[in-house]
Amino acid sequence: MSADDQMLALDNQICFALYALNRAVTARYRPLLAELGLTYPQYLVMLVLWEHGSGEEAARVSDVGARLRLDSGTLTPLLKRLEDRGLVIRQRQATDERVVRLSLTEDGWRLREAARQVPGQLVCGLDVAPERMVALRHELRSLLEILEHSAPNDQ
Repeated sequence: MSADDQMLALDNQICFALYALNRAVTARYRPLLAELGLTYPQYLVMLVLWEHGSGEEAARVSDVGARLRLDSGTLTPLLKRLEDRGLVIRQRQATDERVVRLSLTEDGWRLREAARQVPGQLVCGLDVAPERMVALRHELRSLLEILEHSAPNDQ
């Protein structure tokens, strides 16, 4: 196989390794999150809102979208389902109706307590040293930053 052909081999593609890893991690989360009644994307939204805390100002939808790197077309249905479940409240800002703010309901905050066990259960049974997981997370974040700050290719 030529060097050019090797470059096109599936197993040599970092994008495929990341794609397969993402699918495997999401699949591992699925049964844990099912117990909470959340999908993986909904869980990510809840993580951002729990992290935002109970400050005086509710989180802006645009900030949640930016944090999760999701556009409004993807985020809005997620938020609607969380609102229908009684976990979040969406409100337009009185001074600027273009701004939508999110706040957690009491049920949304209670769910946080149940969710505390998810990260530990996710890695339970994996034969991976915690230091390796931390190093991997650091490397992935570094790569993400490099990609997001490099010259755009039709993004």
